[in-house]
Amino acid sequence: MIGQALSIVFHVAFVLMLAPLVTGFNRTLKARVQTRRGPGLLQPYRDLYKLLRKGMVIPDTASWIFTATPFVLFVSTLLASLLIPTISANAPLSMYGGVLAVVYLLALGRFFLALGGLDTGSSFGGLGSSREMTISAIAEPALMLAVFTVAIGAGSTNLSIVAQSALGQSWRFLAPSQMLAFAALFIVLIAETGRIPVDNPATHLELTMIHEAMILEYSGPYLALIEWAAALKQLVLMTILVNVFFPFGLSPDWSPGAVLFSLALFILKLLMLAIVVVVVEVSNAKMRLFRVPELLAIAFVLGALALVSTFLFQG
Repeated sequence: MIGQALSIVFHVAFVLMLAPLVTGFNRTLKARVQTRRGPGLLQPYRDLYKLLRKGMVIPDTASWIFTATPFVLFVSTLLASLLIPTISANAPLSMYGGVLAVVYLLALGRFFLALGGLDTGSSFGGLGSSREMTISAIAEPALMLAVFTVAIGAGSTNLSIVAQSALGQSWRFLAPSQMLAFAALFIVLIAETGRIPVDNPATHLELTMIHEAMILEYSGPYLALIEWAAALKQLVLMTILVNVFFPFGLSPDWSPGAVLFSLALFILKLLMLAIVVVVVEVSNAKMRLFRVPELLAIAFVLGALALVSTFLFQG
């Protein structure tokens, strides 16, 4: 019991500190590829520290939903990260839920964020909430189809069991169903984290932004929690990609030596995936908004084909 509590504390501290670093690496690498100086690697930490020390401006029209949204979003995303194996193949809270719980927790945070955007009565908040729900209506089914493809081989939707099962299957990624599922989940990662070509996280143009439109009225510590939760969500989706499809290096236990080795491999896999994401960003232009559902429909079709091909292969 004490060991599980320590693993939870270590995991929480680890993901909270790593999430802004991954965001900083993405921004810095993207700037370097575009021959810009860009922000420093540790700039997200400075931004969070600055926001946590600032005061807040709360609209007069806001209700309890506006206040509760940052906390619900942050806690639900953090809980989702505890259900996913990161360093060890045994996730700290894997016994309490699997991939469905991860999807539902992320959906809960998105639901409250959309409500927070609507709560103030701002036209831009409503615009961003509407666009966010449109994207999620296709992205969430594609996410579930992609992960279910991997879960069928393990006979469980528990991500820890899926990772442990994948560890004993060499060259599993070469299966057509796995490659299709990976491609579907990669598109979902681009869409859910608001990257180009779906959204531009650096823009403040009201007519094109999605995530930024919902949080225009937030400031201070509330905005810090929302931005931290966005970094956590990015880390959660990237972790699913690298540890479900490439589980090599996951530690079977929480011994110090195994943890250090797994930590190094995990960070290396994250960096490689971040490089691929940046390459996709800098080599594409932002899509027009009405074309985004078409891209997500491709992810859904890829996920469906992956699931169907899994049954055909087993048959």
